[in-house]
Amino acid sequence: MAIVREREYNGVPGIPMLLVVLIAAGLEVWALALSVRAQSAPAIVATVVVLALTGLAAIGFFMVNPNQGQVLQLFGEYRGTAKIQGLRWANPFLTKKKVSLRVRNFESSHLKVNDNEGNPIEIAAVVVWKVVETAEAVFEVDDYENYVHVQSEAALRNLATSYPYDAHDENVMSLRGHTATIADHLKREIQDRLSKAGVEVIEARISHLAYAPEIAAAMLQRQQAGAIIAARTRIVEGAVGMVEMALGMLSQKSIIDLDEERKAQMVSNLLVVLCGERGATPVINAGTIYQ
Repeated sequence: MAIVREREYNGVPGIPMLLVVLIAAGLEVWALALSVRAQSAPAIVATVVVLALTGLAAIGFFMVNPNQGQVLQLFGEYRGTAKIQGLRWANPFLTKKKVSLRVRNFESSHLKVNDNEGNPIEIAAVVVWKVVETAEAVFEVDDYENYVHVQSEAALRNLATSYPYDAHDENVMSLRGHTATIADHLKREIQDRLSKAGVEVIEARISHLAYAPEIAAAMLQRQQAGAIIAARTRIVEGAVGMVEMALGMLSQKSIIDLDEERKAQMVSNLLVVLCGERGATPVINAGTIYQ
């Protein structure tokens, strides 16, 4: 079956046609009054028929609001879409369906899915969209608004299963650590699903992301442990660098000449001071450094 494509059909301007209908109706009422006064049955019937046709023509008026389209059908056949705003007139036998072209927001419900590592998470997204192809929106899907909601949530579920919630390696993409990239992927995923409905996705972003309640406490401990390990690693790296710099400057400036045993003791003391959680307590040696 061929896809129905949008074509423009705006009818005729409504204001001039309204004046024509009003003038015609006035003349017909005046002619009917004359026919009744003359008691001419054929004239009365003819005038009533013409007046009824004028009333039928008045049904052809319709209004097009800004950022709105009117999909016109004649006995089930698509004739076109009117987008020129204002009062318009077209064949009175045309059926008209309003389609909003305005930008809309849709926020999904909180979906419970498993991420790439099998952890249950809760996720939700906000999708900004609008109709750009009225014929496809009306004729290619049953209810385009419901179609947007269902397909957006389906795309969100598929996205959530493709990435881990969090990654300890910076080179691994995660839902929490790469929000901009994830948002672009989600937008493409939703657009691929909604293109057949004549809908353009303007923006799609994750609005809620959390571990499921049953594992939230355990995952919080895991995150805290990972943060502590990362912080300790950074502290040790800095301490080793400072010890290396101190020994290098002492040797370069010939301030003191240390043997290997004293260097090892000095390194141990400096690491304790630099890596300890509490402030160091100095000990004053009243004798020599060997006693």
